[in-house]
Formats: sequence, structure tokens, C-alpha cells
Amino acid sequence: MKMYDKSKVIPGLFIFASIVAFPFLYNQVNPSSEPVLAKAEGKCVQEKDFMKKEHMKILNQWREGVVREGKREDIYINGIRYEKSLQKTCLKCHKRESFCDKCHSYAEVKPYCWNCHSGETK
Repeated sequence: MKMYDKSKVIPGLFIFASIVAFPFLYNQVNPSSEPVLAKAEGKCVQEKDFMKKEHMKILNQWREGVVREGKREDIYINGIRYEKSLQKTCLKCHKRESFCDKCHSYAEVKPYCWNCHSGETK
């Protein structure tokens, strides 16, 4: 009685490993580059690297404070006054189509900001 059929197991393992490794190898050969975003006018509330990772935490904190708790007071970061407002602070410099949508499409993220906000500054 044969326990293993080497002529089928080894090629099968090779095919399986190739299929599993393909996406990783493909991305090494053809890396997708990050989108080129429109330059913002002025200074952001925090540094670029921080904002790339943490902007939703800041926006959620602002929303909680303003919408749910009624705390509309401005905030000061490094001595600069900012209004807690997506439209009056963020979208004053960052345009939805050339900034937000480009990056979120690249990251395949569907933010819920636009459920309430039009993306136009007022």
C-alpha cells in the first residue's frame, strides 16, 4: 500500500505555494504608488505623517465635542487657533475631489463624512 504519491504531491504543493505567493510577488514587481495629492494652502493642525494616520480620530473628537456635546470653542495647537470644523478648517485648504477622494479611493476606504457634509466650504 502506497502512503504518498510523490509525483502528485510535490507539484501540487508547488502550485499551491505559487498561488498563495502571487499577490505578494506581484506587488514587489509592480508596486502601486500613493496618489499625488494637491498641496494644501497654509499649515495643517498637525504634521503630515501624523495626519495621514490620525485624521479620523481628530475629526471624530471634533464631531463628538461639537455635535453631541455642544462644545464649539476653538482649539489652539502650537499657538494657532483652529475652529473645530471639517468645512471651515480642513476643507478650506484640502479640496474633497483632489485630496480626500483621491486618498480614500487609493486606500479603498469609504468615509461617512459626506453623509452630512457636501465637501464644499461655506
